[in-house]
Formats: sequence, structure tokens, C-alpha cells
Amino acid sequence: MNASELDFALPRELIAQRPTDRRDGSRLLVYMRASGGVAHRAFPDLPAALPPGTLTVVNDTRVLPARIAIDAPRGEVLLLEPLGGGEWEGLARPTRRLRPGGRYGPVELLEHLGEGRWRLRLNGTPAGAVPLPPYITEPLSDPERYQTVYARTEGSAAAPTAGLHFTEELLGRLELERVTLHVGLDTFRPLSEESVEAHRLHGERYEVSSEAWERIRAARSVLAVGTTTLRVLETVAAGGALSGRTELFVLPGFAFRRVDCLLTNFHLPRSTLLALVMAFAGVEETRWLYRLAIEERYRFYSFGDAMLIL
Repeated sequence: MNASELDFALPRELIAQRPTDRRDGSRLLVYMRASGGVAHRAFPDLPAALPPGTLTVVNDTRVLPARIAIDAPRGEVLLLEPLGGGEWEGLARPTRRLRPGGRYGPVELLEHLGEGRWRLRLNGTPAGAVPLPPYITEPLSDPERYQTVYARTEGSAAAPTAGLHFTEELLGRLELERVTLHVGLDTFRPLSEESVEAHRLHGERYEVSSEAWERIRAARSVLAVGTTTLRVLETVAAGGALSGRTELFVLPGFAFRRVDCLLTNFHLPRSTLLALVMAFAGVEETRWLYRLAIEERYRFYSFGDAMLIL
């Protein structure tokens, strides 16, 4: 697959700059793979749209206050993952003006790992700002709106955004199970190669309890809330351990073993996440759905609307 096959043109005004007033105030595009039918719904309609007996699986990771501003040179460090002993992996910019051994506020850069990644030492615990994506240019008045209501296990550099739509009331209408994947570089890093298959994944940490997996394995139907949840479930379903790192790269042609339905936001062009959606819904079908979403003025990306693929 060529990276250009993941391109699409999006009007800038459709990039959501802020969350809706209510978490569940977003729209929901429902696509039925078996019939090719589409329905335009509101997000609170989700439980009624699911097949009977569906188990909804969410990623309960919590976002770290991981964006640390630095001066001289002016830039920032984004914490990605703890390495132990007070050391972290992070992204730092402007990388060309930074040097190993340099101290920048609470951060000491130890080793440049390539692609803007650094091994670093952090003085104290993470105490930066919410790591909003760069396409969101408006400040966030309530940092909790970039956390899901079920966020529990701190460790992510970005939110699993398909879960931002849920309220406690809506969760109470679903059969629910939890897994954990700490969102890191792989989830939001753009494709680095023209051949999608040549793109290298660094892996992300995940964990599933044995009790949760037994329930997931036995479920009549499973809804993965977000691409991170899907990657955990398909990693374990393919024989992976219940905890560890996943480098699963889901591309068109992938054989899904456990996920029956997918809830996801609308993703950036040339992203591994868009390739995953194409694998689940079909390449041409996904292109058509994205054109339809643009025509219908759905809101895109982290604070945007959602799509349910059945």
C-alpha cells in the first residue's frame, strides 16, 4: 500500500478545536458492512445501534501531564514512556539545537535515539501541560475533557479519543469491559515511508486481566472502543501474552480474530490509524465514508464526531 492511498482533502473548518458542551453531544455515523447501509445518529443512540449481546471494551489508560515547555532554545519535551530509574523516552524539539547532557528545566537529555526521540532523565514526576495534538490551536479550559470518564491507569502521551464521547450514564447502558494500552509514539506518529508496509512501529505497553480476557473471548459480539483497544484485543487473540508490548500493525488484508464492531473518530490522512480503519471497513468503503462525512459536515479528529462500523 502506498502512503498516497491514505490521502484525503479536509476543509480546515471541520477540524474540531474544542469538545462539545456535553461529552455525548457528538454525532455518530453508523456504517453496516453487511448491507453497505449508513445511518446518521446522535452518540447517545450507540447502545441501541449495537447487535444484541455486544460486549463493549474500552481502553482505561489515563493521559499524563506530559508536555513540558523548555527555554533556551524555546521548545518542548513530550514524555512518551517511563524507562525506569527516573529515565523516560520522549520527543524533544527543536532536536537540532539540543545536545546530550543538556539540562532544560526539569529535563536532562541523555541520548538522542533518532526521529526526535530522546532518552532523558526527569527531575520529579510529570507536571507539564495536557499534550493536545498540534492541530488543536485553542486552549482547553478543562483538562479533564482530554481524559475519558473511565481513565484509571496513568501512562499515556495522548488520549484514546474514541472514548471521549462517553458519559457515566451512557456507560451504564452497556455491557462493559476494560483493557489498558498506554498510547505512545506509534499511535500518533505519521507514516515515515512511501510504502506503508515499510513503516516501523516501536511498540506500546498493554495489559489485560485474565478475568477480562475470559469474558471478552466468550462474548457473542465485541465492540472495540478505538483503534488502541482493537490492537490490544487482536494482539491477544493472535496468541499474544496478556501483558507486554504490541507492535501489531493492522493493514488492509488483516484477518480479525475477535473484534466484531469498531467505534472510532475520524483520523488524519497518511496515518496508521486510517489504514487500520480501511482494514476493518474496506479501503474503498472507508474513502467513501470519509467523503460522506465531509459532505455531511462531521467534525474530525480528537474532539470530533464518531463512526460506528458494524
